[in-house]
Order: sequence, then structure tokens, then C-alpha cells
Amino acid sequence: MRLLIIRHGDPDYEHNSLTEKGKREAKLLAESLKRQNEKIDYFYVSSYGRAKDTAAPTLETFGATAEVCDYLHEFDYPTFNADGSQRPVAWDLMPADWTTDDRFYSMAKWYDTPVMKSGNLGEKAADVCRQFDACLASHGYVREGRYYKTEQGNDQTLAFFCHLGVECVILSHLLGISPVLLWQGTTALTTSVTTLYTEERQKGIAYFRMSCFGDTAHLRYAGEPNSFSGRFCEVYENSHERH
Repeated sequence: MRLLIIRHGDPDYEHNSLTEKGKREAKLLAESLKRQNEKIDYFYVSSYGRAKDTAAPTLETFGATAEVCDYLHEFDYPTFNADGSQRPVAWDLMPADWTTDDRFYSMAKWYDTPVMKSGNLGEKAADVCRQFDACLASHGYVREGRYYKTEQGNDQTLAFFCHLGVECVILSHLLGISPVLLWQGTTALTTSVTTLYTEERQKGIAYFRMSCFGDTAHLRYAGEPNSFSGRFCEVYENSHERH
């Protein structure tokens, strides 16, 4: 089985939609998938408008419909400071802070840190993973510890249109990597496609392997520049970039 995890296009957060650039990106993605004769069997989309708007051109191109899944919405839960004041989304951490705490590097301990416990993010991430696993189980792959059991493997392709933060939670679950490392050390640019395949080297035992992360070739080949959404300033003095 193959998974395509697709981040939404350049966002208009105020209107939970896409900017004009984001609409161009979504159209170019659909055209590229069609041009490559992609075979996508099932489509799943976040309940947020910007993900739905990104999926729309692809669904129209393929003559398909998507199942709307609330668990695919952005992992935008707040956390809180010691004085009770609210912090931004979970992955907005300063390097000088999180890199000094070894727990953030651990799959078993990242959610036991004070900032993550303040928003109960361990349980929220676990809930995303439970629902994602239920989806995979409906396609014949059942989570067993750190791998998946299958009575009869298949070569279906599932496409998930979602968001940067929740994509990292899903990849964390599939690959056994702390989501903090993915939130801080990677960024899937807008309309990027991340691809994972199952490998069933032992009968009935499958593991997902990532063959491509954050591919935006459909933008590059069309001359459409990548969005800066999801990134922070490359150099501190770059005041025109997100700080």
C-alpha cells in the first residue's frame, strides 16, 4: 500500500482558505498528478477549508470524492506557560530551549515535558494516531506494536490532504520519530507530496518506508516559487521573513 500525504496550498488563514498563489499551487498539483497517470484509490481530506480547497482541483480532475476526516485537521492545540498564559501552537519552540531537554528527542517522553503536558498533547497526538490506524485497518493493515499486520497486502494508494503539524504527528507514528524532531527539523512546503510505501518482507508483517518527503516538483517545473509558509527567517536580520 502507498500513502500520499499532501499539505494544503499557500494559506489564507484569516478565511481558512487559500491565497491566489495557493489556488495556483493546487491546480498545478492536480495537473501534475494527472500527467503522471497517478492511480489514487481513496481520498481523505481534513475538515479545514484550506485543505478542502487544495483537494478540490485534484478531486475534479480524477472525478472522485473524498472522505472528510476531522482528525486530519491542523494539530493547532495551544500549550500554556507556567503563569497560565497561552502559547502558540505546539511546535513553536525556541531551539535554545527544546534542544537542551533530552525528553523532546524521545518517542516515549516528548509529551511528558511541562510545555506539552500543559496542553495534554500526548493524548491528542495519540487520538490522531488511533483514528489514522483505524483508517489503515479498513484497508487491511492493522497496527501491532510498531508494525502492521495484514491478512492480504494490497497495492492501493491512499491520498491524505492535511496540514504541516498533523503530517508530522502521522509520520512520527509511522516511523517511530519524536514529532518534536519533525516539527523542528523538517518542513513540508505547501502542496508538497510525501510518499510512503509498505514493505512486507515477512509474510503478513508490514512497515511503512518513506521514499520521498515534501516533493514540490509540480511547482518547480511550472516556474511557481515555493511558499515561505511554515518556515521562519533564514537569517535573524531578515525582517521581511517570518520571525
